[in-house]
Amino acid sequence: MKLFFITLLWLFTSFNSFATAIEKIVSIETGMGKLEGTLLTNDFKDSKTVVLIIAGSGPTNRDGNNPTMINNSLKMLAVQLAKIGISSLRYDKRGVGESKSSGLKENELRFENYIHDANSWVEYLNNLRNFKKVVVIGHSEGSLIGMVASQKNNVDKFISIAGAGQPIDQIIREQLKSQSPVVIEQSTSILDKLSQGETVENVPVFLNSLFRQRLQPYMISWLKYDPQKEIAKLNKPVLIVQGSTDIQVSLMDADKLAAANKNADKVVIQKMNHIFKEATLDRQSNFQTYNQPELPIKPELVKVIGDFVLN
Repeated sequence: MKLFFITLLWLFTSFNSFATAIEKIVSIETGMGKLEGTLLTNDFKDSKTVVLIIAGSGPTNRDGNNPTMINNSLKMLAVQLAKIGISSLRYDKRGVGESKSSGLKENELRFENYIHDANSWVEYLNNLRNFKKVVVIGHSEGSLIGMVASQKNNVDKFISIAGAGQPIDQIIREQLKSQSPVVIEQSTSILDKLSQGETVENVPVFLNSLFRQRLQPYMISWLKYDPQKEIAKLNKPVLIVQGSTDIQVSLMDADKLAAANKNADKVVIQKMNHIFKEATLDRQSNFQTYNQPELPIKPELVKVIGDFVLN
């Protein structure tokens, strides 16, 4: 499908006395509506490497925010990368923010839609011809999306940040282990059917938020992808980054991804949580950082990405 690239405006912002960041709002047409993103670079003519930043699950926008939390994690990452000479493109997911026109009804959405969107942005960056290398960074659910998108030859390197190391049904099963026997029994039966590609008509009310019928087709499409199998397909440089105080994705997930691709580099950043902020393992204080946009991201994350991307 042919893409039409639309430049909307240029904004110039000074980050420090040594470099001027150029912020360009860009969009692509998907055939189902527009996707909008922000291209950020400290020197559009001379910057030769660009990273595509893919957000995590839910209604997450290009800055890493959603209606229930504002932390600016992805925006901060892009700004800090620009300071060390790495350009970036981050975008609103379909149906979110300025990409709202491309949204699908819940029962029409498939995991492949997100993969297609990532591929389209990679194509956009390659067509710019200003960059010699395109690197994909996937955060959380965006890690799996990025893994699949990076299997094409037009991606030079891949970075997973806080990416799950097992299929979504296994993650849900583990998360529900602490629930009552009734919840475990009912959810296990539903997950077994979804894993076989079958929808479930009668979902208990107490499980409706997780397994409502309109969401089931998306879950079935998501269940087709095993992160360990997908990352094993990458025959290019791979970096796996995990925070030691991430209470959503565990160190075990990073270990599983690293074991699946023997050529991948794995880095654990101490005291970094799921949204790149410094935090302890205390759940309450950890989650409080999700709504503290003034907190900076861990500088070690920027250094690790910079070393991998630029070398």
